[in-house]
Amino acid sequence: MSKQMTFMLACAVVLSALVPGVAGYLSARWEAIESAERNLHALEARLHLRQARDAHPVSYPAPCLRTPIIPRTHQVPATALGDHRRWLRDLPGWVPEGVLQELDSVG
Repeated sequence: MSKQMTFMLACAVVLSALVPGVAGYLSARWEAIESAERNLHALEARLHLRQARDAHPVSYPAPCLRTPIIPRTHQVPATALGDHRRWLRDLPGWVPEGVLQELDSVG
């Protein structure tokens, strides 16, 4: 047998083993992808069913006639707080004197 014939037979043997192996591998991967896709669609369907079952209406059956009044904080007049000069004496020492004089002039 010639070298060319031996090479051709060796290539045929390698290809006869390689082609079915690659085809089997690719078909198994394709089936795994299709199975994962089917599982995903089943999970999505279950999720949509659960969301539809747990859904509640967003609006009330009767329309709102007016907006409720939001209570505001009540501001106490400064005179109700007592003598502010007493507070000026009790302020800590780190407060600058200019601030104390401004507060004294305001009150």
